[in-house]
Amino acid sequence: MIPQMVVALGPWSWIIIGLVLLAAELAAPGVFLIWIGLAAMLVGALSLLFWEQSLWSWQLQLVIFAALAVAITLIGRRLFAHAHGESDEPMLNRRGDSLVGRTATLAEPIREGRGRIKLDDSSWSVSGPDLPAGMRVRVAAWTGTELIVEPVVG
Repeated sequence: MIPQMVVALGPWSWIIIGLVLLAAELAAPGVFLIWIGLAAMLVGALSLLFWEQSLWSWQLQLVIFAALAVAITLIGRRLFAHAHGESDEPMLNRRGDSLVGRTATLAEPIREGRGRIKLDDSSWSVSGPDLPAGMRVRVAAWTGTELIVEPVVG
């Protein structure tokens, strides 16, 4: 079926396949189909040049497409891996990590290692040494479910 389609559409078959893959990338972005679509477009451009050559068989076209798809994907991933750079808000989705180092007043005393503090507009479960309510504490770490605090000295 593929050989008949390639012969019927001629060199434009690869360009059409490339456009379909690029459109699929727009519909389901993942920055992967774009590289395969570009490989198909390049094979289409080569087909426009070499279509009349006897060596330019559909098997050779598939081999070149596969090689270009792998090469372009690897090159594209390497080039654009660092494009995102550093975020201007690195702690945006790591709220607990962003609280490390801050100080707060205990809203509830720490008894048997557990208590609560209020930071900004949220109440947080804390663990640490037993301390009375109203004591100033510093957030030393975050475990993912609770903050670990230590008393502020001085």
